[in-house]
Amino acid sequence: MEAFLASPFGVLIITALQTLAMLVPLLIAVAYMTYAERKIMAAMQMRVGPNVVGPFGLLQPFADAAKMLLKETIIPSGANRALFIFGPVLTFILAMIAWAVIPVNEGWAIADINVGILYLFAVSSLGVYGIIIAGWASNSKYAFLGALRSAAQMVSYEVSMGLVIVTVLLCVGSLNLTEIVLAQKTVWFFIPLFPMFIIFFISTLAETNRPPFDLAEGESELVAGFMVEYSSMTYALFFLGEYANMFLMSAMTTTLFLGGWLPPMDIAPLNWVPGPIWFILKICLCMFTFVWVRATFPRYRYDQLMRLGWKVFLPFSLVYLVLTAFVLKLAGWLP
Repeated sequence: MEAFLASPFGVLIITALQTLAMLVPLLIAVAYMTYAERKIMAAMQMRVGPNVVGPFGLLQPFADAAKMLLKETIIPSGANRALFIFGPVLTFILAMIAWAVIPVNEGWAIADINVGILYLFAVSSLGVYGIIIAGWASNSKYAFLGALRSAAQMVSYEVSMGLVIVTVLLCVGSLNLTEIVLAQKTVWFFIPLFPMFIIFFISTLAETNRPPFDLAEGESELVAGFMVEYSSMTYALFFLGEYANMFLMSAMTTTLFLGGWLPPMDIAPLNWVPGPIWFILKICLCMFTFVWVRATFPRYRYDQLMRLGWKVFLPFSLVYLVLTAFVLKLAGWLP
């Protein structure tokens, strides 16, 4: 048996099973996040939310999925058919493959590579291609303008996100995500790096095109932005990709700043709770904040969005990065 598991075929089977163990719960979580978001926003706005399909509306995600599957996929006559379909598929695939390096517990990652954080940053940066391809292939001015807006927004906030990640790496001395979590056994990084934590979380809102930074979907200007020509399952793939990216950014926030699978304090009964449960709870907290922000803040103007990214976040994160390096060197804390 050991010889079989060590063979290339055995390794392939183990990797496939690990991938399924990660992706199936993720897809279920994405489906029920749509339900949770509608319920949370309804509670905040004194409404009822979904309550018809199934007990307490719990079967609503399945009804939505069935509706999307049964609808006809309409492709505009002037669109580039291949790229029109490839755009949402690329967005969805990138949102899935990024989870390969996320450690849910110590040793619980599909690929525990030494450059995990670079892999994550590279994959999340590629997400802009799916949006640009979809906007251009739709052969619509609204879709193309929405894609350009979204691309500029994502690129702008990736710069400050990169500087935040470099600050964390300075404190750890490793690009391995497991090492980053283990370095937070004494103190979670959101305490000493609190301003960078706030910048990172706000940047994740902009990176995932979530309110108040959903400028790609300004109803009064661009209707639904780069998705305006999409319907049925092609639209659903964008939808799934957006929510999977929200989970991914929440997992990155948890790993970089909130101690990953570590309990708040290494004392009983907190350390009796399994690590994956802590990891899931922290992701749920981040996702709740995504919804809370959506229900609370009005949409930014586009010039305000760009000013915040380039004139506030970029200079501040650069100064904080230099300051962190200076303090670590002066105090002899460099890893």
